[in-house]
Amino acid sequence: MTTPVYTDIRDALFEELFELATKDRSIMLLSGDQGAFSIKKFQDSIPDQYINVGVAEQNMISVAAGLAMSGHKVVVYGIIPFATIRCLEQIKVDLCAQNLPVTIAGVGAGYAYATDGPTHHAVHDMALMRVMPGMQVWNPSDHTMIANLVPQLVNDPGPKYIRLDKGAFPDLYAGSGDDFSGGHTVLREGSDLMIVATGIMVHRALEVAETMSANGVDTGVTDLYRIKPLNEAGLLSAVSSSKRVATLEENSVVGGIGTVVSEVMAEAGAGIPVRKFGVADEFRWELGGRDPLQEADGLDASTLETNLTIWAKDGALIN
Repeated sequence: MTTPVYTDIRDALFEELFELATKDRSIMLLSGDQGAFSIKKFQDSIPDQYINVGVAEQNMISVAAGLAMSGHKVVVYGIIPFATIRCLEQIKVDLCAQNLPVTIAGVGAGYAYATDGPTHHAVHDMALMRVMPGMQVWNPSDHTMIANLVPQLVNDPGPKYIRLDKGAFPDLYAGSGDDFSGGHTVLREGSDLMIVATGIMVHRALEVAETMSANGVDTGVTDLYRIKPLNEAGLLSAVSSSKRVATLEENSVVGGIGTVVSEVMAEAGAGIPVRKFGVADEFRWELGGRDPLQEADGLDASTLETNLTIWAKDGALIN
């Protein structure tokens, strides 16, 4: 089977969702954003299964709840801060409290919309979504994973949140046969350091791990794509053979996977030191695109390589 080549990581979701929707008339797509070209297929071919609510995301969540209570499987799509933070009360009361089968597909993870400023930076959503009772939280790293997750997300009961980047990225799992049921995948082993990364930072982690390993620091990478429910036993096993652990995310260091991993390891008494690498607990006003913002947080490859090497070798605190 030939793996599709997507021009944008979002296409994997919409292409798979469209195929399912043409066979299952109960599937509905709601959007507060017409930015994704793939939505046009819904508009043209199955318009009665698509509603554009406009810039009214809170209303979109409530409409989705009503449709779900009427027997529909609903996917809502929007830019992350507006599909999550703006709608938090509706997500809590209308979706989670009712345990409704609605999938929130948020686009623009991390600094994907860097040039639009802090209003569009999606660095707090994982913390907010993971504290919602019953909410699944997914942060996939490539097209293959997203395409494989769509049927599960649509058909599983209860609310789900999938955090999408935008743009094209290498397909890490093409031909792997992974069904992603484990919640995480160990992409490479490392006795000195295990980097637990999520989303597009998995690609950065693999780049840095290869260089570090070539320089004598045996570095592994685990892709943590299901943040909730967390496979705690599996994650503990994944890091158990490493002397130190680092978490890597383009998300706030407060409440993201760094917090998740630290909580699990502390409660289990794992005894392995953990260090969080992510977005600082402050607003970023720098201009110039995604790279300068990542550099400001020390998430560029060069700075990460330096700081992770220091952490792996002597555990020194890093500014």
